[in-house]
Amino acid sequence: MPMQFRIMTTAEIPGGMRLREFAGWNQTPADWERFLRASPEGCFFAEERGQVVGTTTTIVYSGKVAWIGMVLVDPDYRGRGMGTALLEAAIEHLDARGVPTVKLDATPQGRPIYEKLGFVPEYEIERWVLHREPTTVVTAKPSPVPDIDHIVELDHEVFGADRGELLHSLHLDAPDFTLAVELQGEVVGYALGRGGSRADHLGPWMAWDEPTAWELLDEFLRRSARDTVFVDCLKDNPVARALVRSRNFQFSRPLTRMVRGPNSYPGRPELLCAILGPEFG
Repeated sequence: MPMQFRIMTTAEIPGGMRLREFAGWNQTPADWERFLRASPEGCFFAEERGQVVGTTTTIVYSGKVAWIGMVLVDPDYRGRGMGTALLEAAIEHLDARGVPTVKLDATPQGRPIYEKLGFVPEYEIERWVLHREPTTVVTAKPSPVPDIDHIVELDHEVFGADRGELLHSLHLDAPDFTLAVELQGEVVGYALGRGGSRADHLGPWMAWDEPTAWELLDEFLRRSARDTVFVDCLKDNPVARALVRSRNFQFSRPLTRMVRGPNSYPGRPELLCAILGPEFG
């Protein structure tokens, strides 16, 4: 049977997780469900002989900024143009919806492919990884529960589009990782996180100043019980990079945020210590 491209459903999540395992990525079935819930007609997979051999996902924020992620290809099928074909299917879907701006985070290997499809660099990102002894007992420091709606409001300004549904989902799954610092009733820094298949992931992580960034990072690390933590810092944010180094994170790999179409909603990346993650933006 020839290879077929189809709209992804929850039935294909185990196949997507198999490809994630090959790639060594950190996503969970819950993350795949987030993609499908946000964009039920905008996630695609390639199938051959009844097996998922390639995937890509899209999410549209505020109807104006789309995100492409989870471009995965079975190792036995690489080098055949499948990844490019899946990307083209995602772009065609987004163009048909009239979404003006499409973004993604590219590895050095993927960047030339994205450039051929009209993407240009926006800024650089670095993944940092912490390996440590796992914590056996985590006790949350008594503090007011952050107002997720206030965080969503500020994230809209920082990211450039409304990601409220996604952030609420992250908060619901890992409320202990939702952190906020307030000054005179206003949020001046926030962080969220999620438990991945390989590590806890800190992001987004935003702070107006260095002391706030310190407080959020240390509190997240205290609340995480895992032996591995990921964070994707903006390369142009020297404070964030210095902070993770000081906490024994090690540089892992570079990424490039890329954009196709007018970058009319750039947000305020100068306030970001770390992005949510390359799969979500």
